[in-house]
Amino acid sequence: MNVVPKEGNKPPVSEKLFYRIGEVSKITGLEPYVLRYWETEFPFLRPRKSSSGHRVYTKREIELIVNIKKLLYEEKYTIEGVRKKFGIIKNNISEVGKETQFKERLNKIKSRLQRLIELLK
Repeated sequence: MNVVPKEGNKPPVSEKLFYRIGEVSKITGLEPYVLRYWETEFPFLRPRKSSSGHRVYTKREIELIVNIKKLLYEEKYTIEGVRKKFGIIKNNISEVGKETQFKERLNKIKSRLQRLIELLK
């Protein structure tokens, strides 16, 4: 496995396009459950899923993870502090609230489409 040498805070990363969560765990020194938790806290950290349903991370996402780790563990930021640092506002709308918003949007679209149909008649 070819490994890119460390540059600053970047971890050594082999020359691959995608990395599974176990590989990212070894590269970053973080447990997989921490990575999964961070996905819920940082919307910009959303690894793709492979056809078999496994999380696959890019080099960019690994760099983000290393930056988050540094902010949390070395610079002692809180999760909220890291979000602010990255300019992210966590949306705390409940699932019911999200569903209600979704239904409202659909109803608006429906009424607009009905008006268009009336105009075309």
